[in-house]
Amino acid sequence: MMGIMPIIIIAAIIIINAVKIVQEYERGVIFRLGRVVGAKGPGLFFIIPIVDRMVRVGLRTVTLDVPVQEVITKDNVPCKVNAVCYFRVLDPVKSVIEVQDYIIATSQIAQTTLRSVLGQAEFDELLSQREKINTKLQHIIDQQTDPWGIKVSIVEVKDVQVPEQMQRAIAHQAEAERDRRAKIIAAEAEYQAAQKLADAAQIISSQPVSLQLRFLQTALEISNQKNSTLIFPLPIELFKSFGAYLEKARN
Repeated sequence: MMGIMPIIIIAAIIIINAVKIVQEYERGVIFRLGRVVGAKGPGLFFIIPIVDRMVRVGLRTVTLDVPVQEVITKDNVPCKVNAVCYFRVLDPVKSVIEVQDYIIATSQIAQTTLRSVLGQAEFDELLSQREKINTKLQHIIDQQTDPWGIKVSIVEVKDVQVPEQMQRAIAHQAEAERDRRAKIIAAEAEYQAAQKLADAAQIISSQPVSLQLRFLQTALEISNQKNSTLIFPLPIELFKSFGAYLEKARN
């Protein structure tokens, strides 16, 4: 009986080490004598103790927080930018044999790409074309991590910080831009008003009676305001006729 107990214990240890359970969101990459056999799971499966070695790989989406990076944009504006990267493992075997630690490697690639892409963009593009920059970052990082069996789905620039002096300069620039737009709008309004007056003058010159009607309408508007002063226009032709009459009388 005493001789059987060690055998039972050894057999129990071997069975425990041979039985592996992998969750639905995991895969077990099996190495047999140093060679890759493949990825197994999810569920229950058996391996050969001592001969086989299993490495667990998660398939869930990883949320990677890219640390703050100091960047100088294309137009020489210094700023600090951080981002977030979402990726997941598509090929468990490649993620184990092609790179030592795929999470650290992806993080380093994301930091390097963030500095490189934002260094090629102007500061205004970084603020106004955020979607375009995010798409470019996602494409580059996904292309570089593809040999590791990694799929990068989303890259988002979270925050852009600029020095206080640069904030004041940007505020002055924005104020000057608003003044420029206000002047352009005022000039455009003056141009449109002048154009309308020219059109009105052309219509009145073709129909002189319309000028008299306009005078009468103005007088009516003044009278509705209960004003004591009433302006009654006289046609210019009347003064011309009166002048011609005086000239004839002198002769």
